[in-house]
Amino acid sequence: MMMVPRNGLSLTRQSSRRAAAERLSLFGASMLEIPIRKMVPAALAVALSLAGAAKGVTVRRVRVPEGGIQPQVVVDGRGTLHLIYYRGEARQGDVFYVYSRDGGASFSSPIRVNSQKGSAVAAGTIRGAQLAAGRGGRVHVVWNGSAIAVPKGPRDPENPAHPSAPMLYTRLDDSGRAFEPQRNLMRRTYALDGGGSVAADAAGRVYVAWHGKAPGAVQGEAGRSVWIARSVDDGRTFSPERPAWGKPTGSCACCSLRCFAGGHGRLFLLYRSATEQVHRDIFVLVSKDRGDSFRGGRLHPWQVSTCPMSSMALAEGPQGVVGAWETQGQVYVAWLDAERPEQSQPVAAPGPAQGRKHPALAVNQRGETILVWTEGTGWGKGGSLAWQVFGRDGGPLAQQGREPGIPAWSFAAVFADPDGNFVILY
Repeated sequence: MMMVPRNGLSLTRQSSRRAAAERLSLFGASMLEIPIRKMVPAALAVALSLAGAAKGVTVRRVRVPEGGIQPQVVVDGRGTLHLIYYRGEARQGDVFYVYSRDGGASFSSPIRVNSQKGSAVAAGTIRGAQLAAGRGGRVHVVWNGSAIAVPKGPRDPENPAHPSAPMLYTRLDDSGRAFEPQRNLMRRTYALDGGGSVAADAAGRVYVAWHGKAPGAVQGEAGRSVWIARSVDDGRTFSPERPAWGKPTGSCACCSLRCFAGGHGRLFLLYRSATEQVHRDIFVLVSKDRGDSFRGGRLHPWQVSTCPMSSMALAEGPQGVVGAWETQGQVYVAWLDAERPEQSQPVAAPGPAQGRKHPALAVNQRGETILVWTEGTGWGKGGSLAWQVFGRDGGPLAQQGREPGIPAWSFAAVFADPDGNFVILY
């Protein structure tokens, strides 16, 4: 049996640290240089082995380090798990970053992501930070700035007394041990509300998407559009934002969106419309030219006059990209057709629609997909964690569950480990 010292690193790994640093160099320096002397244990990790059609699949639940909320996770091409989470007062708090090389059994010492203390926000649940891992495993993070955040957001001509929140971005610096000073990417737009998103690929391209308004836009949600700023140099510089799509669907102000860089240079995007204030449908867009142009359309309709404050998820597996969202209290998943994305078929999670929100997704190497969501959460109110595993054919398997434990303003994140098992962080 391999001995594991208190810092969470195996003796074998300690003895080969120099060799590992050479193999896993990040921008000329190893991520092993991030302080690891005080590894944070993954408290209350619980493993469930469930019998079912997916032989040997387990679902393990792990608490977020330091009691953090709003976890977001990504696993890079080297197998390193990158995790961000929020701590502090709901309207003015901070985002922290840790990494793990043992599937979430232990984490590195946390690093604050936002360079200005208190410049992030958790209230509303959908305006928090999102992350992506790009070339060389470099981590990119975006979030809606809080009321005290600097740089300040652009002036909102419809509400001049209150400047727009900024769409803030940062990335791990070249040392891999700290984040660069936060930047606002909004140059042409204003009225940022629902959360933005970030995607990155192995070629150094980084995409940041949000919805907002431009001067001359019509009043209300009908005047909102989805915008994208792009970088071709690993996030060092970004072009000014431009509309992702020309169709006037509007955008649901208090809902976040999600973008994802898939294989073959494709970029996927999910958002909720606000046509005529009542058609709050899920739209899917796909670009085959790295964000130059998009095609797509309505994926799932929902007629409701109020904003549901919902979020979306995207992930990729052997069969392509899969998306998830909420409609009318139920969570849905769809395996997206890159050629005709709007014709993809939504599949509801088994069970009644009981305030299900905030889906998260992961796909293992066998093509099995886990959909994770919250139940019973609300404004300043926690709830329960729930999940369902789907087989390669898209049918629900026996692996499913529900338990309490989601804090206020929070949700879960999930990833697949190298053995094809799933780990939920909450």
